[in-house]
Order: sequence, then C-alpha cells, then structure tokens
Amino acid sequence: MAHGPRRPLFYLGVLAAGFVLGGFLHALLRRFLPQGAAKEFFTTAVTPTLGPVHLDLLVVSITLGPIGLDVSLLSVVGVAIAYFVARSLF
Repeated sequence: MAHGPRRPLFYLGVLAAGFVLGGFLHALLRRFLPQGAAKEFFTTAVTPTLGPVHLDLLVVSITLGPIGLDVSLLSVVGVAIAYFVARSLF
C-alpha cells in the first residue's frame, strides 16, 4: 500500500474538491458576469447523460437515471487549482 499523499483517496479528495471549487466558480461567474462573449465562453457546459438504466431481478426492479455530469471549463480550472494547492501543501 502506498504511503504519503500519493494514495488514491488523496487524489479522489483533490478531484472532488476541485469539482466543488469549479462548480462554485461556474455559478459565481454565471451570476455576476455581464452578458457577452466572456460569459458565454466561461459558463458553457457539456452534460453527458447515461440512462435510464433498468434492472429487473424478478423480486426487485430498479430504474436509475438519467444520470448526468455537468462539466465546464471552470470545473477543469477548479480541479487544476485544487491539484496545485494540494501539491504545494504536501
């Protein structure tokens, strides 16, 4: 098992923190930037979806979906910022 900050949970935490930070930046800029090309560029997001997925086990029937992930440029920027901050701390 790896020791130190190179553990998979470390990277998962950095990724999660980056997506939260990026989502916060996305919402902030969407609210406060004036209409124009900069707002259109920074707040454009791609939302791939999966589903609905239906699973019938004869006793239990489960339907999941649709499940989507909202990815924007600021989400990627948030992940990069979180990575560089975590890298400088550890």
